[in-house]
Amino acid sequence: VFPGVRQAQWLTKTKLVEGLPPAVQGIMDNPALGLQELEERAKHMVSHARLWDTAEAAPRRERYCPMLFENLIHICRLMSGKYPSLSKRMLARNCRIAATWERESILLQVRGLSGILMNSMSPIPPVASKEEILATKEHVLETFYPIAPTIDLQEVNVYKELNDTGHMCPLGFRDGYPYSHLHTLFFLESANVRTDRFRPEQLRAKMLMFAFGNALAKAKALHGNDPKVLEQPIVVQSIGTDGQLFQFMVFQLNTTDLVSNDGVKNLVWIDSDQNLYERAQCVPEIKKGVVTKPAGISGFQPDTFKKFLALYLHGTV
Repeated sequence: VFPGVRQAQWLTKTKLVEGLPPAVQGIMDNPALGLQELEERAKHMVSHARLWDTAEAAPRRERYCPMLFENLIHICRLMSGKYPSLSKRMLARNCRIAATWERESILLQVRGLSGILMNSMSPIPPVASKEEILATKEHVLETFYPIAPTIDLQEVNVYKELNDTGHMCPLGFRDGYPYSHLHTLFFLESANVRTDRFRPEQLRAKMLMFAFGNALAKAKALHGNDPKVLEQPIVVQSIGTDGQLFQFMVFQLNTTDLVSNDGVKNLVWIDSDQNLYERAQCVPEIKKGVVTKPAGISGFQPDTFKKFLALYLHGTV
């Protein structure tokens, strides 16, 4: 079971900032980009995924959650007409990550399926300034004493300290692969049974661990294994959803010097529990011959869609 975000912060030596960073918020708020013009199309795509894509009276989450994701990505790609560099992206699935690091006297490793990866030909620029990065030295990481911060992690024998991002992918990110920079990780919690899905807090922790793991593996591939504060921080984004509720995250790896609690910390911005819509009524609810709840999507939240789109555009516009 993945721990909560507070525990993930300690494991990854990370300071949390609530909400999205100004660079992303600025994209959302920029009227010149015309994001609001795509709102009706996004609402239509929600209806397509939830109401029209199946003959079933109530489509199953394992179907509509991936369909909604594909629909939203399709809308994002429409922006490549205005911004051609957006076409220089690649989606990869079923990729595995392995990243190893030492924290205090504990050897840690994150391994597993990394969700859906969107890679680009150029990295996302650092989100925090050098001054903001240096200011993290003053941040005191939360401790869990007398409970060990690794209490519920799986203990295994590590025979090889792996640091790998993409090479365990079906398409193989070999040297010279043009889409060599990870842009955004997408996690779809599409299990029909609620107990088979990560709860939102667990999902956010998973998103943080895998964003960190991918960034750390990339940093070690670029700069070697010696712990250091990075001259050029590495930014990895993550979006998680169950097909209705969205979690948004921007992670910035500032340092690979992770052993002690002192010095520069990494940074993560998290915007939690954002509904894209309140309810999808597949068939109308009728009581005593009166329609009390009409069929359709109600409570559509355009800002949640704009956040998805802004993260997609981040680093390009």
